[in-house]
Amino acid sequence: MGSVGSQRLREPSLTGPPDRSMVTSFSFDSCQLEEVAAAVAGAGRDQGAPIFSDSAAGEPVPDDRYHAVYFAMLLAGVGFLLPYNSFITDVDYLHHKFPGTSIVFDMSLTYILVALVAVLLNNALVERLSLHSRITAGYLLALGPLLFISVCDVWLQLFSREQAYAVNLAAVGTVAFGCTVQQSSFYGYTGMLPKRYTQGVMTGESTAGVMVSLSRILTKLLLPDELASTLIFFLVSAGLELLCFLLHLLVRRSRFVLHHTVRPRDSRRAPGAGYRVHHDVAAGDVCFENQGSALADSGSPRDSPAHEVVISGRGAYTRFDAPRPRAPWSWSSFRALLLHRYAVARVIWADMLSIAVTYFITLCLFPGLESEIRHCVLGEWLPILAMAVFNLSDFVGKILAALPVDWRGTHLLACSCLRAVFIPLFILCVYPSGTPALRHPAWPCIFSLLVGISNGYFGSVPMILAAGNVGPTQRELAGNTMTVSYMTGLTLGSAVAYCTYSLTRDAHSSCSPTPTANASFPAGL
Repeated sequence: MGSVGSQRLREPSLTGPPDRSMVTSFSFDSCQLEEVAAAVAGAGRDQGAPIFSDSAAGEPVPDDRYHAVYFAMLLAGVGFLLPYNSFITDVDYLHHKFPGTSIVFDMSLTYILVALVAVLLNNALVERLSLHSRITAGYLLALGPLLFISVCDVWLQLFSREQAYAVNLAAVGTVAFGCTVQQSSFYGYTGMLPKRYTQGVMTGESTAGVMVSLSRILTKLLLPDELASTLIFFLVSAGLELLCFLLHLLVRRSRFVLHHTVRPRDSRRAPGAGYRVHHDVAAGDVCFENQGSALADSGSPRDSPAHEVVISGRGAYTRFDAPRPRAPWSWSSFRALLLHRYAVARVIWADMLSIAVTYFITLCLFPGLESEIRHCVLGEWLPILAMAVFNLSDFVGKILAALPVDWRGTHLLACSCLRAVFIPLFILCVYPSGTPALRHPAWPCIFSLLVGISNGYFGSVPMILAAGNVGPTQRELAGNTMTVSYMTGLTLGSAVAYCTYSLTRDAHSSCSPTPTANASFPAGL
């Protein structure tokens, strides 16, 4: 059905296996072995839609000693959101430097729009660029703007107010591109590891918010000078981001990670080998078929994303997760790639909708609307404390996502939709402007607590379940597809939040001036 000898994705064809389910078959051919093509094709027709066989199932799995890999994945999640959280959590500095502007809303919308483009681009190039190249580029693009803003804007103050406004938005856009490529790649990366490592990454995302909030509170309390406290705050964030990057470089070469992601290079030779991707429409499953004995004898792990094929007589390897010379894309290959993604999305559609709805509702409220909540006594401390409560409760929610609960996709989607009740409740905390219906500072903190816990839980469970609903070889693609849904929800939520800025336009002038010292809480609490 497909010839062996090229590295291009063949145009799909349909066959009718004995169980009458329609199977769309694509051929990924590993090397120039045309003499075995007929035999392999005949075996594929007889077997219909075979499953992936792995002789290495009995091979002992290396231990994650001292939980070092889990800790590295947790810090990887920190690295995704720490730069962006650093930009929006110093809301007191932003309001002081850019008074009367929608700077937090602009940052949020800029981040989301650039991130959406980045995740779509990463999803399109997932087969074209190596996984670790994408992750490394993401870290560098995230770390650079943090250092640039720290030195050039906060410390040296090289820009006017208008220039600084544009520079900060450009920095947020650069961070968005880097962190989203990094995030989308890591979800595919951890999808090939056991499930708890995906949960670890998502817990790390919430840990980033907690760490940034605590860092801002401490620097604001300990350093009375606002510029000095903001500079130290940004430098601490840059140091943590660098730590996440260095730990990733160390862990990626550990035996545990290599066992799950890269097949050990075996010296054995085999007369032929190849792969064929099968999409069983009736079963809604996608799997890879091993077409030769080389892979079966080599001990390739079941969920390896980087299958390698021994080329007869040369001992070379063909990597399916690394860039390799390819012919220009044709319409047939593009259509096949779209069909491949559709096959995966068809299996995890409920998880995709659940995570999109969850983050849509969250972005309607956080950080934009929450950053504009004011109190005449607490002043700028109220949004800082409300953000800290949200980040801490989001962290708890992601930990709770590790509990073994058997969720059905439709039930998960329904619970995600119920969170919409928080939108009117938060609006009552800021409207009418100046004299909101729920004016006591306890209300936004309580709502932030509930939104954070539910966001952490219902934002993590779909991502964890999606990786288990597809075959091992499709988990990276499933992770990238889930990130597309995640970013779609963020984009729509951020756009809706931008429309709520008019509700808070007069909140800044509704109270008499309050003390602005950073060293302590306002008097009277």
